[in-house]
Parts: sequence; C-alpha cells; structure tokens
Amino acid sequence: MPSPDVFAALANPVRREILMQLRQGPRGVTELASGFALGRPAVSEHLQVLRKAHLVREEPRGRERYYHLDPRPLAEVEVWLEAFTRYWKQRLAALDDLLAEKGTT
Repeated sequence: MPSPDVFAALANPVRREILMQLRQGPRGVTELASGFALGRPAVSEHLQVLRKAHLVREEPRGRERYYHLDPRPLAEVEVWLEAFTRYWKQRLAALDDLLAEKGTT
C-alpha cells in the first residue's frame, strides 16, 4: 500500500493542481505561485508536502528552485486502487446480468 503521506498530499486540491501543472514540465516556485490566489510561501509549503511524499523533486537553479513531477508514488496508488476498480466492475456486471435476467435492459 502507498505511504499515507501520498494520500495526505493528494487530499489537497492546491497540491493536486500543482501536480497537474508539473505534468507539463519543471516549474519554479514563482511560476507555480502565479497560478494561485496564494502567496509564494504558501505554495512553497504545499511543495514541501509533495516533496516529503516523494511526488516531486526539487532542483536548485541559482536563487530559484525548480520542481519536477515524480509519478512513481502515483503508480503505487493506481495499483492499490485497481482492487476497488475490479470490485466495482464485478458488481456492475452482476447488476447488468440481473437486469438482463429480469428483461429490463
């Protein structure tokens, strides 16, 4: 099972949006902060949560730090979620079979 830090990091919509932005490539803190109604310090705090969850890695470039997406922990989440996906597919298939049996489909 993925680390609880990954789930805690993903629970926040600002952090999810940061990850979405990082899908396009590395971004500096200033650039990331410009997309939010938050100040740079607040965005930096969100980035540190993502870093601790190993969802991003930072690269110093001069006075700025650039952040890169590291999707490996997300693959662990996907594997964990697969069991639930299979469960719901089976349940929906059973419901479809039942409805077909009753002649309502």
